[in-house]
Amino acid sequence: MATRAQVLIPIAIAAVIIGIVGIITIPADSKLAEVKFPRGTIKLDGKILDVQIAETDAQKVRGLMFQNQLPDDQGMIFVFNQEQIVPIWMLNMQFPLDIIWFDTNGNVVHIEKNVLPCKSALETATCTVQNADGKKAKYVLEVTGGFTDKFHITEGSKMQIISI
Repeated sequence: MATRAQVLIPIAIAAVIIGIVGIITIPADSKLAEVKFPRGTIKLDGKILDVQIAETDAQKVRGLMFQNQLPDDQGMIFVFNQEQIVPIWMLNMQFPLDIIWFDTNGNVVHIEKNVLPCKSALETATCTVQNADGKKAKYVLEVTGGFTDKFHITEGSKMQIISI
């Protein structure tokens, strides 16, 4: 029968290795303490949102990492060149998110509610990456968890880009 240390030491070593690999593989410019994102405005059903815009690969990788919870009138929109399957990870997030995927026309194609952050290196390796059930999207909006229920956002909702 293995002792507790014999079981825990390999797990701890694996967690450290996974954490180091995760840090090394994040693009250098996304590791900065503060990243500036361009800002824009969208309308989701009747709700106007001030959004941070993630267009470059580094901005998309960084996303809302290390940021505090957002007010209900703010979010982050990820913009892609074409509709594609868009996975979202929750590494270094500080709060749960509602994640909404949109097609080219601004129609909601999928919603994930209250997606929890990954809190540890080991959890990051096993943390579920959301991908809209394989549905293709041109835009992905991240907002504070509970937003979609509070503002009655559904798969029948529509996003209008005012400025991005």
